Amino acid sequence: MKPKSKTDAFPRPPAELIWSTPEHVLAFGFGAGLAPRAPGTFGTLVGILFFLALLWLPWPVFAAASLLLFVAGCFICGASARLLGVHDYGGIVFDEIVGYLVAAAPLVWLAPASVGGWIAGIVIAFVLFRVFDIVKPWPIRLIDRHVHGGFGIMIDDIVAGIGAAAVLFVLRRWLLPF
Repeated sequence: MKPKSKTDAFPRPPAELIWSTPEHVLAFGFGAGLAPRAPGTFGTLVGILFFLALLWLPWPVFAAASLLLFVAGCFICGASARLLGVHDYGGIVFDEIVGYLVAAAPLVWLAPASVGGWIAGIVIAFVLFRVFDIVKPWPIRLIDRHVHGGFGIMIDDIVAGIGAAAVLFVLRRWLLPF
């Protein structure tokens, strides 16, 4: 059976289902994807927690960990979507978690000098990533519509993260040295 698209009406899965398999637990961001409104935003908040756990790593290790999470996410999100029978269901938020890591990456290699700078950078990365993920400027929308499976679920958020990271880099480096 071909999975329905995320635009098709699909009832919110019961919480018991989400906690029934490791794939669902991870894909639904440890429950963040069960939020009744804006699950992607709640998933991105979980992404901030992942970022805080990883930001102490040297840049190459942070990048490798993010890449590993992306590859794992392709399998995790693909498996969860297959189990649900819906491609890129809105509650699948592991892609937002990893996309946020990409968006906030400039903070790891252009580390702010103060706690206030870190907080500002984390918030700016959050806002930029959500804007890119929601608006889906070219090529993100094209990717979202035409690339399927676990890779398709993940890659549009990675590209949104790259766009957000580029803007964050410019802001951090030249315009608003926070």
